[in-house]
Amino acid sequence: MSALNPLFTETIVMLGGAVVAAPIFKKLGLGTVLGYLAAGVVIGPVLHGISDGEQVLTVAELGVVFLLFIIGLELKPSRLWQMRRDIFGLGSAQVLLSGLVLSCLVRVSGILDWNGSIIAGFGLALSSTAFAMQILDDEGDINSACGQRSFSILLLQDLAIVPLIALINLLSAGGANAANDNSISGFLVAILAVSGLVVAGRYLLTPLFQIIGRTGAREAMIAAALFVVMGSAALMQLAGLSMAMGAFLAGVMLAESSYRHELEADIEPFRGVLLAIFFIAVGLSLQLEVILDNLLLIIAAVPLVMLAKGIVIYGVCRLVGTSHNDAIRIACLLPQGGEFGFVLFTTAATAGIMPASTASLLVAIVTLSMALTPVATRLGRRLLTEEDHEQLEESFEGAGSDVMMIGFSRFGQIAAQILLAGGRDVTVIDFSADRIRQAASFGFRIYFGDGQRMDVLRAAGIDRAKLVLVCTHKREVTDKIVELVQAEYPQAKLFVRSYDRIHSIDLRNRSVDYELRETLESGLLFGRRTLEALGIPEATAYEIGEDIRKRDEDRLALQVTQGFQAGRDMLFSRPVSPEPLLKPKRAKEAEDEDPLATTVTVPERA
Repeated sequence: MSALNPLFTETIVMLGGAVVAAPIFKKLGLGTVLGYLAAGVVIGPVLHGISDGEQVLTVAELGVVFLLFIIGLELKPSRLWQMRRDIFGLGSAQVLLSGLVLSCLVRVSGILDWNGSIIAGFGLALSSTAFAMQILDDEGDINSACGQRSFSILLLQDLAIVPLIALINLLSAGGANAANDNSISGFLVAILAVSGLVVAGRYLLTPLFQIIGRTGAREAMIAAALFVVMGSAALMQLAGLSMAMGAFLAGVMLAESSYRHELEADIEPFRGVLLAIFFIAVGLSLQLEVILDNLLLIIAAVPLVMLAKGIVIYGVCRLVGTSHNDAIRIACLLPQGGEFGFVLFTTAATAGIMPASTASLLVAIVTLSMALTPVATRLGRRLLTEEDHEQLEESFEGAGSDVMMIGFSRFGQIAAQILLAGGRDVTVIDFSADRIRQAASFGFRIYFGDGQRMDVLRAAGIDRAKLVLVCTHKREVTDKIVELVQAEYPQAKLFVRSYDRIHSIDLRNRSVDYELRETLESGLLFGRRTLEALGIPEATAYEIGEDIRKRDEDRLALQVTQGFQAGRDMLFSRPVSPEPLLKPKRAKEAEDEDPLATTVTVPERA
């Protein structure tokens, strides 16, 4: 029997490590990134299953490339232009200030002279795009204000690699004159490469995908997506920029393309697997002997670097108007070193600016700081305060109508229009200053206040209210208000917006006077209009809708008394059987094959 190819064996081992480690660490609440790192350390430095971690890391960096491409697909050029202040203002300030502070710390330690300290400091100032974006993705924060500002900083750091490499040439012995020429030529080449990529994305990529799309060749579309990502990444690398930057620009150029979602679906599986292997490769490349030989120095250096960098990031974020909580989140997300630090330290050692042993020590510090990032993000949550809401003066002059509405989101706005058109006065309370200002521009009078506070409800005149309409959009907030009103003002009738079917059952068990699922009526009307578009008479469509409404109400009443699983046979007016997705059958054929089928799989949330 022939032996397995080593590359094949190593791939199986890494995939097996990912399969085992990711679920365990996710279950423990430590995140998948730390799980992949731990798997890499066990496979490589501990068990010596894979010895060449750096070679694996080179290939696995494609995971970062694909990640930046997908992020670019989510950012239209107009959105990127809106982020320009954060990218060039916040990002530049972070790199410069963090680099200077860390350079001074390295120089004070005495391990390097000023030239080496500057390169080490600015190398440590760069954060890991892969780690930060993966954590944001795991927590669903990529598109939040915190996520966008974090990404702006990371994007500027990617751009900073070009002048930093030029700085190495400038600081190297006898390289000053050559550095000037190399810097100018490198800058021009980078500008030409970016311009060429922008032009290609504008005029060539969309027509390319249109041509391939017409052929219907699915595999060709996937190949084209991979070609675009890897080709743009290679172009930027040849120009001296990062591969991730090239993939990001390609994604931005395709952000407005009609093929955006198709491309994202094609790339996503490759991105996930390669990014996992990237984190495993970081663990594989960890040099335990370097850590053991310099254990005391590393124990002191890693937290010091992360703390100093975190303080600088927090301060810079606060200076540009970021809230305390978001500044803490960003500071705890980006305190680690990054992949480009590996490049800078290796290049600096080759140029003679620092010894190779010191470069290895810095690489170990960066790697350990990466490993501690998930821990830092968890510790950072302890520093968060309660979410700050913009405060307005709580003035309830003129309040006290016989109808009180708590919450003025989309649902409440529609309901309020009907009440006002019917000649009824409504006291509306909302806790969003922005929503109050927006409503005022349309002529609505809304009172600022937290409907979960009894003193606010009293000041707004709840003792004179005959009806209390709870239209808040969070279930937990709604439940708290319902409990509060029922305890203090049981005479007031409660009309409540329900989040879903389960919430409706719970509200009925609380004996509210009326509840309505937020999507029920719109869904019924939408279905009726669809039937009418298919040629069914309006009267017939209305009768069908009313039949469904009655069956739904009957089943809901049954579920209140007998449990959630009760009444499944009341869903439809005729038997329905679930159909296979790949080979659908006509309804008549389904009835002929199984006329007694009475079950259907449908989502419970209406």
